[in-house]
Amino acid sequence: MPASHPDTGPHAAGDVRPRRLLTQNREMKAIGVWNWTLPAWAGRLADGRTYNTCPSAGICARVCYARNGTYLWPAVRARHQANLMFVLDDLPGWEAVMTAELGRRAAQGRWIRIHDSGDFFCDEYLAAWLRICHARPEVRFYCYTKEVDRFRRLVEPDPPANLFWVYSYGGTQDGALDPTVDRVADVFPDEAAISEAGWASQEASDLLAVLGPPLVGIPANRIPAFLRRLAGRRFSTWQAETQRGVHRRGRLPRPTPGTAAPAARRPTA
Repeated sequence: MPASHPDTGPHAAGDVRPRRLLTQNREMKAIGVWNWTLPAWAGRLADGRTYNTCPSAGICARVCYARNGTYLWPAVRARHQANLMFVLDDLPGWEAVMTAELGRRAAQGRWIRIHDSGDFFCDEYLAAWLRICHARPEVRFYCYTKEVDRFRRLVEPDPPANLFWVYSYGGTQDGALDPTVDRVADVFPDEAAISEAGWASQEASDLLAVLGPPLVGIPANRIPAFLRRLAGRRFSTWQAETQRGVHRRGRLPRPTPGTAAPAARRPTA
């Protein structure tokens, strides 16, 4: 498997792409999980293109852990954007490299978390991941996603046996979730709030998001500014309040900045 801090290098003329795609942070290393990461939410690449890797983000964008701390370091941001550029500029090439990397002996039987940050921002990108899952049945994949409609259409009818997912609250498609049927995750102010609601915390291991009880509670990150914005609410409650406010004002939410239109073989958000 790749080192914890893989490097980048030239591939095509004038192009710089990650030599290795999977990484491990300290938390994931403790439970034997490897990550694939994109930059969080919206931004601008060095070549001027804008992007939105989380098109269904709602209030979660205001308190996203991946828009804070080490994720903002220039080297980390550049690495995540290099990952995204590889996907945007050469989706078949990225798929081939990811499939090959997952074929190494060290990957057998391992867990891969798809998206430490970012989401399945278009149909073509999600379809590529489904092909990768089918090509590597010996590897187990899991993810959180707010792309409910996309998963309903492309995944739920015939999901790969080795792909596990949980729908996470705090997005614009929350209304499509049914916690009596769907595996769902919600962010709570703290562990006490999770227990009081009768949900099961995944604090002990992130894998509990897909292997534990289907009502998944996530304690909020202890970032003071984010906790002030959360104001003691769950993500689902905050998102519902926001949606009600939008409806009362009689207007749709403002478009997320940085959204680009899709292009042939270059999926964009």
